[in-house]
Amino acid sequence: MTAPARHHAAGPPAAGFGELENLRTRVDELLHAAVPGTGFPGFGTAEPWAPPADVEEVEDAYLIELELPGVDKGRITVEVSDGEFHVRGGAEEKRRTGTVRRHTRRIGRFDYRTTLPPDSDAEHIGAELAHGILTVNVPRTEAGTGTGEAQRIGITD
Repeated sequence: MTAPARHHAAGPPAAGFGELENLRTRVDELLHAAVPGTGFPGFGTAEPWAPPADVEEVEDAYLIELELPGVDKGRITVEVSDGEFHVRGGAEEKRRTGTVRRHTRRIGRFDYRTTLPPDSDAEHIGAELAHGILTVNVPRTEAGTGTGEAQRIGITD
């Protein structure tokens, strides 16, 4: 919903840009103040959102990195079941003492799922949360391993 930050190489913004930026800021404020259940994901509704994620294949593993700034590891659940990787949890709004001028971080329930490749070793997955990034290491094996039952993965610091 929110446009990415804009960077200008040099000089002032183009004519009229300031007015558009002010309008966008006001719309953001209105959406964040929306009544729960109005249909804007991540703005007080029950609809979960998916955190930004990267999946990288390295020599002996798959690395999955999810951006979860400010989320405590106790509010994150990582599970693997039937070849599906699943992360869910909740991001709470930060307690503030001042006037919020812009709020673009998502809050509320989040849910991320992806299918693991067949050569994944689901029995030896590790997860670490550091600096707002959840990094999950999924080892690769020639045969692939895993059970059909849901397996919870512990998160280290």
